[in-house]
Amino acid sequence: MITAQVETVDGMLAEAMALLPQHYNELALHKAMVPLEPRYEVYRAKEASGELLIVTVRRDGTLVGYWITFIGPGLHYKTCLTGTFDIFYIVPEARRSVAALLLGRKVEAELRKRGVQRWYAGEKLAKPEAGKLYQLLGMAPVETFYCKWLGD
Repeated sequence: MITAQVETVDGMLAEAMALLPQHYNELALHKAMVPLEPRYEVYRAKEASGELLIVTVRRDGTLVGYWITFIGPGLHYKTCLTGTFDIFYIVPEARRSVAALLLGRKVEAELRKRGVQRWYAGEKLAKPEAGKLYQLLGMAPVETFYCKWLGD
């Protein structure tokens, strides 16, 4: 059975830590220069202030995906409560199931429940698989980000 639910940082972190290296290896940019070192204390602080939403998807109780969104007024639009995408991941063996759609629908329902007016999500252009899900959720592409490594 596949379920989607809201969870806390500490409620899902131990299991998520087992998936994060796989997520990082599959999607991260500049891996040779930027190690995976999440700032868990920032996630906990955002959660404590009501500015974080974590929705997980589980198959028979086992974590197979997560979607993390920051919630707050837009920096340019203080009257618009905005859900801003952080990360989203479904393990490869669960991608051909309803897991991603169930997860996305739960995220949307929870954002609506919290009064969010505008919802942003993104995908890596090097691995453009999430766009199909976003379109199923009624989202439309609005912007492309560019990146250049400036470090040593």
